[in-house]
Amino acid sequence: MRQIESIREMQEWSAGQRLAGKRLALVPTMGYLHEGHLSLVDEARRRADLVAMSIFVNPTQFGPNEDFEKYPRDLPRDRALAESRGVDVLFVPAAAEMYPPGDQTAVTVAQLSRGLCGAFRPGHFRGVATVVAKLFLIAQPHVAVFGEKDYQQLKILQRMVRDLHMPVEVVGLPTLREKEGLAMSSRNAYLSEAERMEALNISRAIAAARDAAQSGERRTAALRERALAVLAEGKNTVVQYLEIVDAGTLEPAEVLDRPARLILAVYLNGKRLIDNGPL
Repeated sequence: MRQIESIREMQEWSAGQRLAGKRLALVPTMGYLHEGHLSLVDEARRRADLVAMSIFVNPTQFGPNEDFEKYPRDLPRDRALAESRGVDVLFVPAAAEMYPPGDQTAVTVAQLSRGLCGAFRPGHFRGVATVVAKLFLIAQPHVAVFGEKDYQQLKILQRMVRDLHMPVEVVGLPTLREKEGLAMSSRNAYLSEAERMEALNISRAIAAARDAAQSGERRTAALRERALAVLAEGKNTVVQYLEIVDAGTLEPAEVLDRPARLILAVYLNGKRLIDNGPL
């Protein structure tokens, strides 16, 4: 596996591989890899000849009081995991390389960024869309693979690619969960064992709404109540939002008459966790 830190070198590598007729895949990450990330590599391998993974903790998607400085980082561990899964190139740029002095250009996907996490994290999705647009221009992939755990992010990036006519296929994979049901996340490293047990209420809440829907309940207000009742069992859990939205537009849905998504964010002893599931 080759490690590249320079944007120019990454562009030259990608251009050379494209010229040789190779199909390229990119798996963008912020590192501290887990099996969820590595499953994206597996899918990327199925869809392309060569797989690049980026590791970049993007400062522009963190708010003033968020966890940028303490976000978990372990590049030697990440490098070993990526290499063991068959990643061909690990792209690890510096922030000063990605955002040169005087940088003033950003990408905003307006409507899809307004609700859900976007309502509570101003500027977050602008930072996400901007850095992913940069990564697409640098790595020049034919396909990029993301997880559905950040479902709003996935929809925003798919819209960005469509609106800007980027020649990249953005693929989303279902959330990979630990055997108890907790969605895999780098931020799970923040949780104590007791907090991890309480966090299982999140996937149980989604399952409760899904079970009610499968039993014939079509009113989303009633489905929300089912999910919120499960979350209320956690004494340290504070719900930031829990919404049921159209799976494509992310607009609120009042009844289940089309594909929908239950999307939520909670704080568990001050640690923010997100999850979602189809209805």
